[in-house]
Amino acid sequence: MLLVVAGLGAVLLGVALLVLVRLGLDRLPGDVVLRRGNVVFYAPLGLSVLVSLLLTILLTLLVRR
Repeated sequence: MLLVVAGLGAVLLGVALLVLVRLGLDRLPGDVVLRRGNVVFYAPLGLSVLVSLLLTILLTLLVRR
C-alpha cells in the first residue's frame, strides 16, 4: 500500500511540475545557471524555496486538524 501511495505521489509531483512549467515558473529569480563551453549547470534555488514554502503551509494546515 505504501508503494502505491508513493507512486501516486510521484505522479502528482510530475504533473505539478509540468503545470508549473506551462505557467512560466520553471525559471524563477534566484535560480542559478552557469554556462562554461558545452556544459550547463542549472540549480533551481528559487523553485526549491517556493516548493518548500508551499509544502510547509500545506502540511501545517493538514497537521493542525
